[in-house]
Amino acid sequence: MNLRFLDTFVGIADAGSIGRACERLHLSQPAASRRIVALESELGVQLFDRSAGRMQLTASGEDLLRRSRRLLAEAQSLRDRARALAGGHGGILRIGCTPQVIEAFIAAFIAQYQARHPEVELRLVEDASGALPAQLERGDIDFAQIPAGDERFRWRLLYPTHAVAVFPSKHALARGKAIDIKDLGGEPLLLLPHESQARGWMDAAFNVARLRPHIAHQSAVPHTLIALAAAGHGVAVVPSNLLIPQKGIAARPVLLRGQPVGRWSSIAWHPQRFLPPYAERFLEAFARYAERADPGRRFTRRAPPLPRPKEPA
Repeated sequence: MNLRFLDTFVGIADAGSIGRACERLHLSQPAASRRIVALESELGVQLFDRSAGRMQLTASGEDLLRRSRRLLAEAQSLRDRARALAGGHGGILRIGCTPQVIEAFIAAFIAQYQARHPEVELRLVEDASGALPAQLERGDIDFAQIPAGDERFRWRLLYPTHAVAVFPSKHALARGKAIDIKDLGGEPLLLLPHESQARGWMDAAFNVARLRPHIAHQSAVPHTLIALAAAGHGVAVVPSNLLIPQKGIAARPVLLRGQPVGRWSSIAWHPQRFLPPYAERFLEAFARYAERADPGRRFTRRAPPLPRPKEPA
């Protein structure tokens, strides 16, 4: 269907006469008449009643006018979208992250970002199994928030993520600003499963400290571990980049030989995939927001700084 014919149809209906419509459309009257005849022939209905010497919409014309307006609006939206894509101003970005990071600050960031940049569609891909790097490598996602240092990718540092011990506020461990990992040796521990990255940090730290942990419970849901710790079932060890409630419980960073256990968090992308301008602008905005909104900022004051890895060139 020729959209110019539809535009002429809507223009005549709005103007009330073919003469006024032709002035607005910069068309001659014979050309406009030919377009309407061709459109009526294609649709198989009469759009205007010409018997009274003026262009009066028929019942069919009234019905198709509303649909024509919608179709022309969609066509204009498509043109605008294509121009934005061609100019690098808009498109779809798939962001991979863990559930706790979505809860802690990404949900709020996306709401703010899309209100300012409606031409960019952000799609969240949630994963807690540690498969985000593989998804990024396959191209299933455009960005992933993962620990910094994976040499397969380029990445931008966001904030340090500490391993944090959580327990009732009246627990003896609450007396200090931080906890040495050896102090966890006699505690029933509530840990994330082995496939989680944060659990990997703790397992490595236990090995260095030559400590065999007493594992009371494992769960892939950090807030389950925190709830168990609050009820006195043990000490939960979770990453600092989630919302940890402060009422009735205490949380302290875990140290190994005086140094924090953890990794810097980053937003990563594949080096062989082109980043259009709108993706680069998103990256800058996300990094600035994450630095301000880091939910674990309060723990950086209780422990020595995590070594800052050098970002890839």
